[in-house]
Amino acid sequence: MAKLFDNHGRQINYVRLAVTDRCNLRCFYCMPEEGIKYVARQELLTYEEMEKMMNVLVRMGVSKLRITGGEPFIRRDMMPFLWKLSKMDGLQKINITTNGTVTAPLVPDLKKMGIHSINLSLDALDADRFFEITRRNVYKKVMETFDALLSHGISTKINAVVMEGKNIEDIIPMAELTKDQPVSVRFIEEMPFNGEGNHYEKLVWNHRKILAHLKERFPDIDKMPDPPHSTSANYQVPGHKGSIGIIAAYSRTFCGSCNRIRITPQGMLKTCLYDGGVFNIRDIMRAGATEEQLKTTFLDALGNRAKDGFEAEKRRSLDLPISESMATIGG
Repeated sequence: MAKLFDNHGRQINYVRLAVTDRCNLRCFYCMPEEGIKYVARQELLTYEEMEKMMNVLVRMGVSKLRITGGEPFIRRDMMPFLWKLSKMDGLQKINITTNGTVTAPLVPDLKKMGIHSINLSLDALDADRFFEITRRNVYKKVMETFDALLSHGISTKINAVVMEGKNIEDIIPMAELTKDQPVSVRFIEEMPFNGEGNHYEKLVWNHRKILAHLKERFPDIDKMPDPPHSTSANYQVPGHKGSIGIIAAYSRTFCGSCNRIRITPQGMLKTCLYDGGVFNIRDIMRAGATEEQLKTTFLDALGNRAKDGFEAEKRRSLDLPISESMATIGG
């Protein structure tokens, strides 16, 4: 079966699959306090549809899958679906992004099925600031998940969105976690995917300012080699067990080597986080598309891919400004 390449010669071997738009938090950078209007359950891709789609994509060279949401573990029967994926020939890595609120009891089984790594969304190490950001009092449960992941030896990354006036005081304590724990702490530029649009006239805490702030505390911080297709610029403080990453999600410095596509909970293919969606896989499958037709549709879509996030944003129609929630497109 033909491999997935885009029109810029980049092979696509990584899929981010959002299994639900529902979330039990109301994070400032992701959605309004009142939440978002969730899609009807029958509009979500079924587990069978997701499995069929992934079988096609894996045969086209996709070897890495990230499960996202919303919060994936609040979708019923998520664990049996993960077990099926873990046995799919050719799918080498399954990673999961979770907010950790209901994940701790699942960690032993995630370890057994061979989940490669977990990204834990954690934007503050202070319970009060955590509550202010997430609007929910579940900090203790998230930290229980963090401890469980480390005790079971699952590769763990902490994702912290850096927000002016919200969690700047947490940047250094977060980085300090890498001293004694083999964890990667990644600081992410805030994006306008929050259900409202830009919170600020301009991005205050961009990747350069985040790094400068870290260097004030850790003047000897070293730049590490970045793995192929890495979205983060990676660093390590000498003597620390873990590492620090900075993701220029708004500045989009990593687009040139992008090897990923996104599938939303409703089955919309996004060849870039910043595009408005290319085609709906769910509708094609429910109309009776064969695997060969699915393959051709994916190849056609990647044949007209934007070069980077800025071009993708320009292609959006004027009546589709960036304001959707990350929960609807896969965090």
